[in-house]
Amino acid sequence: VKSAIWVSALLRRVRAAGAFATVLHSGAEEAGAVFVVVSRGGLKASCELYAPAPQSLVGDDDASAHDRRFEQRLEDVDEDAIGKALASERRFDPDLWAVEIEDRDGRPFIEVVEET
Repeated sequence: VKSAIWVSALLRRVRAAGAFATVLHSGAEEAGAVFVVVSRGGLKASCELYAPAPQSLVGDDDASAHDRRFEQRLEDVDEDAIGKALASERRFDPDLWAVEIEDRDGRPFIEVVEET
């Protein structure tokens, strides 16, 4: 699935669940990497940053290996730390997408894989 279509579907899924989502940075429509920021909102918002999971975490034999999977890169940080991390990633890959989700419950609305 093209990145632009996937991001659009994510935005609809988040909004349908009563949370807020916005695109912070639009990347390559065809195949830009997608980064997801989750904020709980409030004055001292705690944020998480999710990045595309490396293939080694997803596994080749996984039935849904073609689905987008994410790993948590940053946890319980402020917006400045998120901004610096995304700026660093954009220097490496200017075609990436960045989506921010504001949800009081901190739901990421994406599939997160854990390192084993």
